[in-house]
Amino acid sequence: MKKLFMLLMLCSFVVLADPININQADADTIAKTLTGIGPKKAEAVVQYRKEHGDFKSLKDLENVPGIGEKTIQQNEKNILIGDPAPATAVKTDKPEKPEKPQEAKKSK
Repeated sequence: MKKLFMLLMLCSFVVLADPININQADADTIAKTLTGIGPKKAEAVVQYRKEHGDFKSLKDLENVPGIGEKTIQQNEKNILIGDPAPATAVKTDKPEKPEKPQEAKKSK
């Protein structure tokens, strides 16, 4: 029973793990985070990135030996390609203008 509980705890950790940026993660992180990618494939991802530059899309990962469409589909929710923009950041064309305080009318 203890083994089953521990196994469930480990599985829930993998499901709740934060996505990794495939252009920044080291081989150890890739191997530990992504399903179906062990140390050798993770090292191949890092080596490919060094030789060819950052991945532009998930499809680019198929160029890495040993990584196929099925592996990418299993992991697509756990892979980030670029830096995500913060949800609260909103870029506008015009800078915000502070409101002018209303001038009190002077009565004589």
